[in-house]
Amino acid sequence: MEFDLSWLLLGVPIVFALGWLASRFDLRQWRIENNRAPKAYFKGLSYLLNEQQDQAIDAFIEAVQRDPDTSELHFALGNLFRRRGEYERAVRVHEHLLARADLSKSDRERAQFALAQDFLKAGLIDRAEEALRKLIGTPYQNQAWLTLLSLHERARDWPQATAIARDLQQTGTSDFTARLAHYQCELAANVLNKQKDPATAMQLLEQAIADAPTAARPRVQLAGLLAGQQNWDAAFEQLAQLETHVPQTVPLIASELVRIGQACGRLQDAITLLERAYTQTPSLDVADAIVQAQVALGTPWEQARTPYEQHMAQEPSLIAATRWLSHATFAPDDTRAIVQRSLEHAARPLARYRCAACGFETQGYFWQCPGCQAWDSFPPRRIEEL
Repeated sequence: MEFDLSWLLLGVPIVFALGWLASRFDLRQWRIENNRAPKAYFKGLSYLLNEQQDQAIDAFIEAVQRDPDTSELHFALGNLFRRRGEYERAVRVHEHLLARADLSKSDRERAQFALAQDFLKAGLIDRAEEALRKLIGTPYQNQAWLTLLSLHERARDWPQATAIARDLQQTGTSDFTARLAHYQCELAANVLNKQKDPATAMQLLEQAIADAPTAARPRVQLAGLLAGQQNWDAAFEQLAQLETHVPQTVPLIASELVRIGQACGRLQDAITLLERAYTQTPSLDVADAIVQAQVALGTPWEQARTPYEQHMAQEPSLIAATRWLSHATFAPDDTRAIVQRSLEHAARPLARYRCAACGFETQGYFWQCPGCQAWDSFPPRRIEEL
């Protein structure tokens, strides 16, 4: 039986027509779906710009359902969930992204970083730390390290914080020398208070001084440790070196310098150092320490309080006036006590220190702000002197 080629010739146009119709149908369907997805996307964007987060989330969910392969929509949706405080839903969105085999390397790293942020916001610190460590070796490495550093500081895990700060130091991201010195000081305090090991604490502080010669805290802490061992001369030398290395911090140790100077018979050396420091940078705390030293030497109060007068001549000071009046004899004791109490009440807020980063105020000086956790953010001068 011979094959009739006429049927083949007739079938070619039919197949072509059917293929053309099918392609037109698929193209039309694809256009309809793509038109719907952008509309939902732009609608969500409009809601977002108008700060209508609930409606924006609904619109993005609709867009994601119509185009589940679009990673950008997932990222937008996850970020919105996080901003609303719906951390579980944000985690699900980003974990869904990470589970996709077709996700690009850059999007996978971005999703990992977003997941770590979800865990942080949710307070799941252990899971956040695990997620952040997976970012080591990626473009998000420095951000991950900085976040881990903050977590370890809050947990007061100083060995881990030290390790990460050294890694960051090696990358050249920033200079962490001063912060590493603070960590050494914290480690020394822990060794001294918990393990009662002054030798190791001293080694840590000496290493901190060697690594960061312009850091004030290691010298101050080492002086306190030496004074506790009644090694007064060595303690005095540590404090005296601050005038050379960190002169702006002399007001913080002025009173302690007088106490240690009196203990080791170097009170006159302390006065000379403090007067020199006051000449360069007038400070109420330095003036106050000079007065204390003069009184300790037996100088009459009328003469010893002269530094208060000199300070008020340069910078009007309610605190200095209060201390100048503290031993005044030109009024009855009862009246003087009433005036003194009123002045002290008025001057108390002015005697605080204020964080330059967040404005937190405190009566005592802190190396790390209790409010914003910033290091060395308190100027060594009281509010009245700023």
